[in-house]
Amino acid sequence: MRIFLCLLSVLLFSAIPAHAAAAAQTVTADQNQAVIAAIIAADEERIAATSAADPARLRAIFSDELRYAHSSGKVDHKASTIELLVSRQTVYQHFDYKERNILPAAPGIALMSGRVIVALLVDQKPVNIDLNYLAVWRLEQGKWRFLAWQSCRNPAPVAPTAKP
Repeated sequence: MRIFLCLLSVLLFSAIPAHAAAAAQTVTADQNQAVIAAIIAADEERIAATSAADPARLRAIFSDELRYAHSSGKVDHKASTIELLVSRQTVYQHFDYKERNILPAAPGIALMSGRVIVALLVDQKPVNIDLNYLAVWRLEQGKWRFLAWQSCRNPAPVAPTAKP
């Protein structure tokens, strides 16, 4: 009987940590889904503010420590990015995400990566750029802010060559 009670206690105590770990994973998954939804909403606001070239909205969504590395290699910070957008030298018209993956990387930090085709006007000339990107979002004073962007252009598709 003692052996039975010992075995029963071992089984009960070993089941508790497994159940607790499963519950913790469920909470983490729920929290991740909430972070992902918040990042998507923040990114949609960033796109709207960028397209509108609205300095107040841009100041609200951009982190004070923004580092924006363009696909050309030029690097801007918060003030210079806002200045570029408000000047209308570059006008972002449309963002067509082909891929937008969001990974909550650490408490208060999320990485967004993927591929986007951006339609813009540069000095009033239409340009479409196909980019791979990595963006970093940081939770600052209870609000997700755009901290960093790094992108590179994808090469233009190569036309198939005719075979003789």
